[in-house]
Amino acid sequence: MASTRITNLRTTAKQPPLVQPPQRSTVAQGAVQIRIKNSQSSGDRLSQSKSMVLQESDLPQKPISRHRRNQSQHNVLVPGGSETLEPLVQLKGEHLNVAKISESGKKQRKNWTLMWSILTSDQLLLYKERQQETSQQKPGSKTDVVQLCGAFIEWTTEKSSRKNVFQITTNTGSEYLLQTDSYSTASKWYDAIRKTIDSSTKADGGLPLRRSNSTEYLPRHSSLPGYGSASPNAKQRNPVHRRSINMFGSSKLKHSTSDSADKNGVKNRLKKFIIRRPSMKTLQEKGLIKDRIFGCHLLTLCEREGTTVPQFVRICLDAVDKRGLEVDGIYRVSGNLATIQKLRFIVDQEEDLDLDHSQWEDIHVVTGALKMFFRELPEPLFPFRFFQPFVEAIKIKEPTHKVQAMKKLIQELPKPNQDTMKLLFSHLHRVLAFSRKNLMSTQGIGIVFGPTLMWPELDAGNMAFNMVYQNQIVEFILIESRQIFNLDRK
Repeated sequence: MASTRITNLRTTAKQPPLVQPPQRSTVAQGAVQIRIKNSQSSGDRLSQSKSMVLQESDLPQKPISRHRRNQSQHNVLVPGGSETLEPLVQLKGEHLNVAKISESGKKQRKNWTLMWSILTSDQLLLYKERQQETSQQKPGSKTDVVQLCGAFIEWTTEKSSRKNVFQITTNTGSEYLLQTDSYSTASKWYDAIRKTIDSSTKADGGLPLRRSNSTEYLPRHSSLPGYGSASPNAKQRNPVHRRSINMFGSSKLKHSTSDSADKNGVKNRLKKFIIRRPSMKTLQEKGLIKDRIFGCHLLTLCEREGTTVPQFVRICLDAVDKRGLEVDGIYRVSGNLATIQKLRFIVDQEEDLDLDHSQWEDIHVVTGALKMFFRELPEPLFPFRFFQPFVEAIKIKEPTHKVQAMKKLIQELPKPNQDTMKLLFSHLHRVLAFSRKNLMSTQGIGIVFGPTLMWPELDAGNMAFNMVYQNQIVEFILIESRQIFNLDRK
């Protein structure tokens, strides 16, 4: 029987030992127990064939998860039943797409660059060119160093439309996006960087995240939802916390409590200023705001000036009569708009206006300002309520009846409108007297002054249709101005 037990022992010794992979077991190799019993029962012989057993301390407490998204292939559990950090995984180098979107909290333009990436025990080194795996590196070849101690890493689908993108946020507020088309490669780097962050941060006492340009600290990222999630499509359970994470690189974190207090102070001061602001009447009495000439209603302007024709219209017509009747394209050629606006500003400020000054030597500036004055009237020289009657009058076939209808309508106009119109058309009649030199015709003047002197109050989409009547009305009044305005009478 002794020989039988020795044979069984030899047979059992040929079987492979059931031991854990040697790289993580802390039990010395060969530390097994061989239990040999003297019993002759078949049960005893069975126990002798399985007499090589493991110690209980060598057995893993939990099955190791091999799911590639939840745990890297390097994850193992040490004896004793407590989970600790695995050894740091240093990736020697691989090409990754990198974009730096923030520098210490300041946003930067997102530019993807293919970088040669190397992971060390506490840093992620990024190179523009591939580095040889030797200790001799070119001086100055390192382009960027990402400090992983106290950093935060997460998958993101909001910062880029590319797939497999994850973001690294350093404790100083710098943000990096890393991406590769291969999910397995991206997951490998994500897991390795996350472990490096955990180990280096724990070794440094759990360095917290610090707001840029502030002494305030953010809570540790391990308490935030989604930390350690290795799926780029994983949804956050708490959207409020999710928003707080995304706000890290936004401008809201750049303002401390004192900044908010300053903003509130500015708002309060503006509110008090608005409440205490003086009325329009008070500003006018003090001379800070003066009544405008351009854009003022014709009746109001004439009442203020105590006349039936605005003074600005008179001086412009006088200037054109003096030195513009023979100018080629008078009223048709546009003047310099900047100079016209300067003239308008002087007139609105009620400053002394001398159109004989050298700065107004271009007569087209004067005519441009005059046309602008008529265009900016709140109600045109031909009042709104008279637009349709003038259109009906121009449709009359018989010339004599047409003249009488036009004359009757003009006599029904308010006195400022009637007198201003009479002065303007008598001036334009003098312009036609020099048509051989200024090359202006009744049709040309009608095209220029038709939309300037009259337009409907509500445009029903018949702009081209109305423009035809506008031009015809002005042209007809100009031709028949002697009879309509009785210009022959003195």
